[in-house]
Amino acid sequence: MQVESIHKILKKYWGYEQFRPLQEDIITSVMQGNDTLALLPTGGGKSICFQVPAIAMEGMTLVVSPLIALMKDQVKNLKDKHIVSAALFSGQSKREQQIIMENAVYGAYQLLYVSPERLGNEDFIKLISKAKINFIAVDEAHCISQWGYDFRPAYLKIAELKTHFPNVPILAVTATATSAVQKDIQEKLAFAKNNIIAGSFARDNLAYAVFHEESKMNKMVDLFTKVKGSGLIYVRNRKKTVEIANHLNKNNISADYYHAGLKNELRDSKQGDWLSGKIRVMVCTNAFGMGIDKPNVRLVIHYEMPDNLENYFQEAGRAGRDGKLAYGIALYNPTDGLNLKNQAELKFPDMRTIANTYQALGNFCKLAVGSGEEASFPIDFAELCKTYNLPTIPAYHAIKELERNAYINFSEDLFLKSKVKIEVENDQLYKFQVLNSDKEALIQVLLRAHPGIFENFTSINEYQISTRLKITKQELSKQLEILANHNIISYQPKLTASVVTYLMPRQQVSSLHIDKKSYEERKKNYLTRLDAALHYVGNVSECRSVTMLNYFGKTKNSRCGICDICKRKNELALTELEYENMLTEIENMLKHNAETTEKVIYNIKAKQPSKVLKVIQWLLDTGRLRKNTENKLIWVK
Repeated sequence: MQVESIHKILKKYWGYEQFRPLQEDIITSVMQGNDTLALLPTGGGKSICFQVPAIAMEGMTLVVSPLIALMKDQVKNLKDKHIVSAALFSGQSKREQQIIMENAVYGAYQLLYVSPERLGNEDFIKLISKAKINFIAVDEAHCISQWGYDFRPAYLKIAELKTHFPNVPILAVTATATSAVQKDIQEKLAFAKNNIIAGSFARDNLAYAVFHEESKMNKMVDLFTKVKGSGLIYVRNRKKTVEIANHLNKNNISADYYHAGLKNELRDSKQGDWLSGKIRVMVCTNAFGMGIDKPNVRLVIHYEMPDNLENYFQEAGRAGRDGKLAYGIALYNPTDGLNLKNQAELKFPDMRTIANTYQALGNFCKLAVGSGEEASFPIDFAELCKTYNLPTIPAYHAIKELERNAYINFSEDLFLKSKVKIEVENDQLYKFQVLNSDKEALIQVLLRAHPGIFENFTSINEYQISTRLKITKQELSKQLEILANHNIISYQPKLTASVVTYLMPRQQVSSLHIDKKSYEERKKNYLTRLDAALHYVGNVSECRSVTMLNYFGKTKNSRCGICDICKRKNELALTELEYENMLTEIENMLKHNAETTEKVIYNIKAKQPSKVLKVIQWLLDTGRLRKNTENKLIWVK
């Protein structure tokens, strides 16, 4: 049942007069009870496709999302719009999780975000099956496919929800998926019937280019000097973000850096400076960009090519969302390809490394075998590796593999604000204040500044409270701990660390089970995607957009005309038909016999030798032709 018109909801909460292309079709499909796979490229407004119907329909929408940062960000944005929502994730106390689940059962939320690993928790399933669910939204749905680039086995549990909610539709959303992945998503989610609503992957205003450069630093300065407007530079490691930002600033290009290791307040500040235009260029790792919609980005540069075209397409696609000409540039040199191939071996550590990492992790957390289910531990990853002599990169990927197999949940650089909930009734609280007058001022500040503190855990700003009470933050923490020890409040101090949560009791290493066949298959799939990315940067003859769309199973009949390859072809001053006819004639002439340039020009039917010569030079430059020792032209297959 529809509570309010979807157009009124869009206007009321988001301020938009109309939906973007396909959003309304997707929303209508799920509201009609259809299982739906929605493919909208980056910036297409995927979250609105499940948030609007969640408000329009009676009951609660269950959103399965793989990233804690994304969950927190979306819940914050929804709460800012006065849309009642919550998220369950590792790092929260059991008490807070219990309250959220109970509230969900009693219909307190319009949307509840959970990680896929949560679906393996029997207590959660038992409770959530009592809730009135209107539909299930699966964000980043490509994670369910072993053919995808970020497979998460826990996603396979989503289909089991249908046994508890047989008449509830599933809306699966993702930005990128090949044809094989699209088919796999629908099968793994047990769609009643195939139903794909897909936006166009073509970006007619985005000019792709690849530059083979020895000095990438100088090339970036050159590009930002020529292309005016806002930009992003993606790099793989944190140290490089600082290095490049400093280099740009020295060359009078306003820049800052961003990575997941920065404190939350600093990240918010940097992000705000870039969004407002105070900073022109953000140099970042892929931690930056989720949920950010800045329409006037003119230039996105990849300092290093990602290891798959899905990530590249999403990140480059953050340019030109206003429909005006923008550029997606990849900088590349031969050592990059070797580094990517070497990384492949590190990304898939052997079984012994995975077992050793699991053992070290349990020892580091001081956890006995058979214990620790749902327990969370802040860890210093660098200290873990140093203490147990673990190779850093393989150990990191070993932890990610343990996460994929639902042994643990690993939240990197998690930042949680301090939270408080009052656990007693008003009359008990009043009695406590009478007997403990030194705590009255603190209690009054908590009550006045935090409505809802009796019902839910509420984030508090310790700086503001300590300033108001004229005490230090350390003293405030002590007073809050005293209130917690008297069972007046539940208090969760702020946390900034990587957090490991055990999803099942710690196992004996001999009991660990990682499916080797599946593991090897994923490695093979990874290498296939890597080869496609390397083909993209190595390609010198096919339109970049055509290459990209072919990868995603989309056909594009004409070249884009604006990528680096098309621009060089445009210099030939030939129509596409003229070029193709001439290409066919040259291939037929040379594929069996070598000939001199003069003879090729003489035998081509088109009587414009200058044009034929341009095509021959183009084919030599792009490697389709080469010359033998006799200086004759040879066709390269």
